[in-house]
Amino acid sequence: MQIINGQIFIDPEDDCHAVVDFMLAVDYGGEFCYATNFGLGFVVRLMEAGFLIMSADMAEEGGEPFYVMLPKLHLVRSALFYENLHVKRSVRRFLGRYELRPDADFERIVDRCVEKHGAGWLTPPLVKCIKEIRQGAVADCPGSGAVSGLVPVSGVYPASFGLYRDGRLVAGEFGVVCGGVYTSYSGFYDENHAGTVQLILATRYLQEAGFAFFDMGMPLDYKTALGAVDISPNEFVRLFRAAFC
Repeated sequence: MQIINGQIFIDPEDDCHAVVDFMLAVDYGGEFCYATNFGLGFVVRLMEAGFLIMSADMAEEGGEPFYVMLPKLHLVRSALFYENLHVKRSVRRFLGRYELRPDADFERIVDRCVEKHGAGWLTPPLVKCIKEIRQGAVADCPGSGAVSGLVPVSGVYPASFGLYRDGRLVAGEFGVVCGGVYTSYSGFYDENHAGTVQLILATRYLQEAGFAFFDMGMPLDYKTALGAVDISPNEFVRLFRAAFC
């Protein structure tokens, strides 16, 4: 680990958990570290340490793309604990109209998220890396995926939730399972209420499947409206490590 211009640079040979411990011990003022290596094993170790992985193209205007990885440890983390889930009365009547499919159509949902939000932080090398981690995890565990449902794992497993109405995908999100925690990365919806319904049904599914809590990443108003609370990085790391299988 090096500190360059006040920002932590993480090398593939670094202990990613030790980097997190350092950030917490010195009250590191930023949320982002950076790295230039997109190796699958390195990215997995960053995820296992509690980083949410983002990316960016740092090329000068008109220049060749220069992608960097931006491992993020939020200064404030949004966490939804199941007892706090709040379902507004105005939304309840929509819940029965949809079908939630855990861990189905993963690549399609990732591509829809990029299509919806752009490649600003979901850069091509990061998307490729996440898909390859997923492919490797499925190959190592042939029973994983939609057939057996989504459950806590002993390592890292990129996963998704799709919401369907009359067989048509209308909302979805993808994220990463690390041990007993599911971390949401990005989502989309194509019709009113579908995004909220998808989050509610996914929360209920995670609870029933034995996940410790729903890590929603960056705090936003719609997450708070569902019952998510803001927690410190110290509290997040404590809970995350306790839930790691």
